[in-house]
Amino acid sequence: MTTTTETLNTLRGAVRGTVVTPGDPSYEEARRVYNALHDRRPAVVVRAADAGDVSAAVRHAREHGLPLAVRGGAHSVAGFGTVDDGLVVDLSPMREVRIDPETRTARSGGGATWGDLNDAAHAFGLATTGGVISTTGIAGLTLGGGMGHLARRYGLSCDNLTGAEVVTADGALVSCDAGRRPDLFWALRGGGGNFGVVTGFVHRLHPLTDVFGGLTCYPLDETVIGAWHEAATAAPEELNIILVLALGPEEPFLPERWHGRPVCAAFTCYSGPRDRDDRVLALLDGLGPVVGRFMERMPYPVINTLFDEQLPAGLYHYWKGNFSTGLSAGAAAAHAAYGATMPTMESDTALFPIDGACHRTGPEETAFAYRDADVSHSFGATWRDPSDTAANVAWTRAYDRALRPHTEAGGYVNFMDTDDQDRVRVNYRQNYDRLREVKRRYDPDNAFRLNQNIAP
Repeated sequence: MTTTTETLNTLRGAVRGTVVTPGDPSYEEARRVYNALHDRRPAVVVRAADAGDVSAAVRHAREHGLPLAVRGGAHSVAGFGTVDDGLVVDLSPMREVRIDPETRTARSGGGATWGDLNDAAHAFGLATTGGVISTTGIAGLTLGGGMGHLARRYGLSCDNLTGAEVVTADGALVSCDAGRRPDLFWALRGGGGNFGVVTGFVHRLHPLTDVFGGLTCYPLDETVIGAWHEAATAAPEELNIILVLALGPEEPFLPERWHGRPVCAAFTCYSGPRDRDDRVLALLDGLGPVVGRFMERMPYPVINTLFDEQLPAGLYHYWKGNFSTGLSAGAAAAHAAYGATMPTMESDTALFPIDGACHRTGPEETAFAYRDADVSHSFGATWRDPSDTAANVAWTRAYDRALRPHTEAGGYVNFMDTDDQDRVRVNYRQNYDRLREVKRRYDPDNAFRLNQNIAP
């Protein structure tokens, strides 16, 4: 269905925020998302000022038969935060973060980014597991699981979620936690955006000020990849090492002869005491021949900004993701082969360790089911010229085919694209049927289907 001047005026009268439609001066900016691959034209964008605006927008979409997309930080690589000829609920104005240092919790609006939360919590010497790019939205990352630098020590982002406020498909605003609507709260912790619009999050915080972190680069080699897995999963939980396969960055810490050449980069965050920093360096030295290094003590929020400039909004992205228990020789070989043919300077593979505290939550305690996996494989192409789309998508799909025999059937939903809907059941394993029941209760008409969808 389409909107009319009359219905739009009614919507404008119902919200405190801004209603943007085609032809408005701010429309082009309002419809833009992080991934330029998704160049869509919504019929209306509601820039919500509060949960009441979200409720009005959800009811409007339902009453007028409009497809509904929800945008938090807008980083959804699959483009779920936008839709052609539908309604987009844009939560970006809702970025307030309030810290309670006594209870060690953060209350964040649905549009807040990890940079917002990290900075607010750091003022009180606190932190929690968030993304590795500060502009990533709290909402999408947490709802899909949430891997980051502190995951081995403190668990996934969803493990640190202690409560939420949600606008459901009928426009009602409800609260949930372990005691109130525990079924909905369980589903939000890894089940994605299937059940409503989360307008507020409560995260558990932990004492932390500074970390020892940065990048250590090695030549791309299967033995380095294997050595990383052995070291990263045996290390103390305060030490998190994400292995990045990429073309050597044009940075001062890396000799010029390695610029643009395939490298393995150990993206390291050590949250332990500074008198053990030397042990971290010794461990990193043991992974292979070091060709460049940038490591220093820094405030925790800073380590989450190191890749912000390399991955700004407006580039084209196509990603895939898998889990594995262990890292086989076949998986290392596949990564080495495709790492050697990385198509652009912005493309990369990231191997996240997800053991430690992540394994101390049971596979059915939250919707995030792969509690036995210890590696999350994220890989894909990022490019600048739309004429290169077909070649970059083909490269990523070939990479995925080469890796699949060496990984689990399922993967991390936040790394999935729109053509991965056939993997949704295996992504949630034994939790899928329970998630369907929650979906049936809170969204029986599947209004929130623009995600890695669990059908009611």
